[in-house]
Amino acid sequence: MKYKILGISGSPVKKGNVESLLNRAIESLPAKKIEYEIVNLSGMKVRDCIHCNFCLTKQISGKYCSLKDDAQSIFEKAETADIIVLASPVYFMRSSALTAALMDRFRVFVFGNLTAGRMKNKIGVSMAAAWLRNGGVETTHLTHILAFLTLEMIPASTHQGISPLGASVLTSISGSGNFEPAACLGMENDEQGLLSARFILRRAMELAKLIKK
Repeated sequence: MKYKILGISGSPVKKGNVESLLNRAIESLPAKKIEYEIVNLSGMKVRDCIHCNFCLTKQISGKYCSLKDDAQSIFEKAETADIIVLASPVYFMRSSALTAALMDRFRVFVFGNLTAGRMKNKIGVSMAAAWLRNGGVETTHLTHILAFLTLEMIPASTHQGISPLGASVLTSISGSGNFEPAACLGMENDEQGLLSARFILRRAMELAKLIKK
């Protein structure tokens, strides 16, 4: 049995720490057991939810929201996934604006006349990349986890790693906050952070198998 993973990078930086973290983590899983796709919000247009309530009564197949942008394609990918990974850089102790905009748009899966409940029992994984050691990794995870709970998803957690709330990587050397021009992808130097991503994805796979049974 194969499992579908949708990774969502909420970083504005293409091929940066967050996107690289997602790739490294998913590629560590057994290739025969998974299908995966990574969506980079940096290359997409996802507008803010305008709370127009279109989704409550006017959804039709292929149109879950009144706004015309790239969100519909993400909605459709999320519907077919078993595991959804929200990965964000830490901005001001929280998720990026790109990530937050998409989370707000997932309102279609809470109230939609066609799509309400379609995220129920999917597995949610949080990933966060922070410049500082104590610069907001866990508060970013909590933002993602609260979204998972609102969608009636099942958040994955594990004590094998830096934080039970999610995969946590530091992008400056040892989380010092010192700028190193040569370290373009600082997360590659955070061995324990990369391990935490592998651990929590393995836990997500365990949960997905339980749900499918």
